[in-house]
Amino acid sequence: MTNRRSLLGGAAIGGGVLVIGGIAAREFLGGGRSSYISSGSVNPLQIPTLYPGKVEGGVRIFDLNLQRGTSRFLKGVDTPTIGINQPYLGPTLEMYAGDTVRMNVSSELSETATVHWHGFHLPARADGGPHQPIEPGGKWSPSFEVRQRASMFWYHSHALHRSGPQVYQGLAGAIYVRDTESERLDLPNDYGIDDVPLIVQDRAFNRDGSLFYSTSMRNVMMGMTGNTMLVNGTVNPVFEARSNLLRLRLLNGSNARFYRFAFDDGRSFAQVASDGGLLEQPYRTNNVILAPGERTQIVIDLSDGSPVAFLADSIETMGMMGGGGMQNRGMMSGNDRMGDGMGDRREGRGEMMDRGMRTNGEGMMNERQRFTVLNIRPTAQRRKAITMPTRLLSLPRVDPTDAVRTRRFVLNMGMGMSMMRGGGFTINGQSMDMQRIDETVKVNTTEIWQIENASMMAHPFHIHDVQFRVLDRNGRAPGPEERGLKDTVTVAPREVVRVILRFEEYTDPDLPYMYHCHILEHEDAGMMGQFVVV
Repeated sequence: MTNRRSLLGGAAIGGGVLVIGGIAAREFLGGGRSSYISSGSVNPLQIPTLYPGKVEGGVRIFDLNLQRGTSRFLKGVDTPTIGINQPYLGPTLEMYAGDTVRMNVSSELSETATVHWHGFHLPARADGGPHQPIEPGGKWSPSFEVRQRASMFWYHSHALHRSGPQVYQGLAGAIYVRDTESERLDLPNDYGIDDVPLIVQDRAFNRDGSLFYSTSMRNVMMGMTGNTMLVNGTVNPVFEARSNLLRLRLLNGSNARFYRFAFDDGRSFAQVASDGGLLEQPYRTNNVILAPGERTQIVIDLSDGSPVAFLADSIETMGMMGGGGMQNRGMMSGNDRMGDGMGDRREGRGEMMDRGMRTNGEGMMNERQRFTVLNIRPTAQRRKAITMPTRLLSLPRVDPTDAVRTRRFVLNMGMGMSMMRGGGFTINGQSMDMQRIDETVKVNTTEIWQIENASMMAHPFHIHDVQFRVLDRNGRAPGPEERGLKDTVTVAPREVVRVILRFEEYTDPDLPYMYHCHILEHEDAGMMGQFVVV
């Protein structure tokens, strides 16, 4: 068994290349299919507004309004969207560890929505899951203490059966949590200058410019994907770098697509953080893989002054219909460049296809696709590179003997019409039921959660309220990129992943937290459960 980098193998190399010589070709996927060829022009990367809120009486207050709007992603075409305080996405909320915050959320939407603070440890009543609905014209004002280590988190819709379409239309945004320990490190830290958030989302459009979202059998099973890349809501973005070291905070905000990120010239970079905060030390690599909901932070050296493209290859997450799983697929060798074609095959347990197309459950073809995430152009005058620290921080040691029990979670998904009739997406054989509490956890205890994937598709498993540590994958220790704090972990087909969690401070026998697949269409279709802390 290999680590996550190889078990998530099969980074897309073949067909479906979207960017060739700077010209992006996109096909609208909606009704009355048409095609659109861009002019090849690039657009300045939109940097979300940094919103520190206002401090009154020792409380940091954020006023957030869920609203409909119109965005112009494609030249000369208006797209109806949803945003927070703006037409699409929301501002980057900035807060500090130890802050007491109040979120005044109002809604001008015509449907029920929620806002979930993804990755936060907080009372269940403030979590923003399906039990905290915000009705049209309604308001919700949760308060909680910020108990996170410094990192990038995010907020997004978690409405029952509607998370997928609402996030797809734009109901999401980033959160920067800061603390004194991380602020004193010599890391790029000037927001929008040498510290840049990248919210990566694939989208599809109808010929009239509206976003195409479908709950067809294929899209429920595989999750909704698109073939146009939006980064902070920007198509084909370019960023003029004014520093030799650039920190990119990556969020895979896509509904369903997994990505392998790397630079077109194969250069290496330092990976410095996972979902819940900094790693203990920088990890040198030339690619990083993110499932939906996952985040990371990387630092790239631009001292050579050369323009470089940051690319994302989509990763096939579906095993062959006759068996096997994506961990049987080959991964590009760590020494291969993104543009060099197929990397070395690593040994797997079964023979898998290595061509650029896949069949799915409807007999259709799944294209592997490559996206340009960001064109980076260093300016002539740049800040000199600082010396990267070799040590970032210390994390508590992981000791499995601290766990008072092990819980088992088996992920599965039906096929065909049984799936479309409901009940096809399950955890431990049951689909989500708002009236059922699936697990009861005692406060101030440590547990091991054993997550098993009995389906033929990879699932990113997200647990609310806690940051956990990955113990092992099929008995093997995680790679260095997964040894930090996590709230979402990918479980490949036929894989068993164990994580260790501690439940502290907050109890509520009635209001639950969620655990679920973060492919939003799977969450909406029932691959979600509930637990209370007592």
